[in-house]
Amino acid sequence: MANIRQLKKAIDSQVYEVLADCFTWTKVNQDKKSDEVEGIIADAVNLRNELISRVNNTDPSADPKGVRAHYQLIGKDLTSGIDSFFGRLSSVSTKKKK
Repeated sequence: MANIRQLKKAIDSQVYEVLADCFTWTKVNQDKKSDEVEGIIADAVNLRNELISRVNNTDPSADPKGVRAHYQLIGKDLTSGIDSFFGRLSSVSTKKKK
């Protein structure tokens, strides 16, 4: 990431993409129980809040390499979290109706 503002925008846009897909699934599949999808939504919002908090609360006295590593870890956590959410939504979508 080039700067903090872009990192925050990336967090928001990727999490909102997950939320949009979850809401779309809920709208299309109104007859199915959406408890699992609601769990994905809650987890995505929690991840967004946690990552934004981590971005905002960087130790200013840390060395520049440590700060860079901190932001890189946030980026990796964002990517793995988003992949996890899309995987969970995909598995909910492929379940057969009982």
